[in-house]
Amino acid sequence: MTRPVVLVLTFFTGLLLWSNSASAFCGFYVGKADTKLFNKASEVAIVRHDDKTVITMANDFKGDVKEFALVVPVPTVLEKEQIHIGEAAVLKHLADYSAPRLVEYFDENPCLRYELMERKMDAIKSMPQAAASRERDKALGVTVEAQYQVGEYDILILSARESAGLETWLIENGYRIPNGASAVLHSYLKQNLKFFVAKVNLGEQAKLGLTRLRPLQIAFESPKFMLPIRLGTVNADGPQELFIYFLSKQGRVETTNYRTVRLPEAQELPLYVKDKFGDFYRDLFTQQVTRENERGVFLEYAWDMNWCDPCAANPLSAEELRSLGVFWQEKNGRLGKGMGQAQNVFLTRLHVRYDAAHFPEDLIFQETSDRSNFQVRYILRHPWTGHDECAAATAYRQHLRERYEREAQTLATLTGWNIGEIRKAMNIVALPANDDKKWYQRLWSN
Repeated sequence: MTRPVVLVLTFFTGLLLWSNSASAFCGFYVGKADTKLFNKASEVAIVRHDDKTVITMANDFKGDVKEFALVVPVPTVLEKEQIHIGEAAVLKHLADYSAPRLVEYFDENPCLRYELMERKMDAIKSMPQAAASRERDKALGVTVEAQYQVGEYDILILSARESAGLETWLIENGYRIPNGASAVLHSYLKQNLKFFVAKVNLGEQAKLGLTRLRPLQIAFESPKFMLPIRLGTVNADGPQELFIYFLSKQGRVETTNYRTVRLPEAQELPLYVKDKFGDFYRDLFTQQVTRENERGVFLEYAWDMNWCDPCAANPLSAEELRSLGVFWQEKNGRLGKGMGQAQNVFLTRLHVRYDAAHFPEDLIFQETSDRSNFQVRYILRHPWTGHDECAAATAYRQHLRERYEREAQTLATLTGWNIGEIRKAMNIVALPANDDKKWYQRLWSN
């Protein structure tokens, strides 16, 4: 059976080069924006420090595993000990922990604590934000540098003199290469890169009793700090979603050849978004991609792994971090707020939607010394519905009318949703023309 090459865009050719201060949010976490919201989404976790890199690649392949194969450019010939099987559950935990989140607050009685509430809100707003014969291989200029069996995968490490020979070798060995791959392969060969090739060993998979493909991990040293997404666009049938989780020692990671954009955060939204948070975030992200002319790389999370507030999931344990490749932490250390000494693990989550037209270059990164906390967080504020009367309560009720309209406008701006439909869902109606109040007010019953 012909075996297609799945040229996975999320896996990189090189290596990542590898004062927290914030007030507590005091909100209640109520939901998160899962990566499953997005089609064709791939995930990769990259641990980097002092040119040492460990990459965990999540396989999002759908279909018969007999049709699966993976080709990843790498900077060096990997030994068997540098290739491991990762744990899907740990990657999921990492994704859940750093996911965009929804939190809610409840307004207090303005007659009792109005001024205190305002001070808290001001503090929140001011926070920082198989190989062919050897002779044939030689004629084609392809060398099988190494071959291993790791878990359920058969692994080859290939080098080549020129892309046409490599392309011919892959085709003769049962891999189906999409049109246009040769030019991209050539660009990587010019950088003296090798190729990590993986396919599923069906016998081993059956012996292990596995029904899903587990993540692959590779570890190596290189000064290069890049992710080769162009190879993955060759056989793509549309834009791809990529989530990159960086675990570094110094601070936040950003792109250098594309704009790194902080997504809107800490915006107050209508209460009904609680039941539509997935739709809300997917449409918000699409709006942001459009505004950046489809060339932005978006920051969704940046935080010291010791704690979170509010938490969409608990911080990863020391054991989980070591399974991802964090090699500098104390072997038996524990992580988490109030759980011992900091382990110097800083998490950056980047999200990019890309295709060949808008991302003609591979992603290049740099680590910064910025350790300020950032999370994509959206707020629901429940109104106070008491009957107390005082000057502060009167001002509060009047302010609510303006707040509801502001929330509607914010939601429309962030998502592109129709403002009239938003107002209808919020039960905001137009006032009579001769009314001297605001144009829109919320109707509610006490």
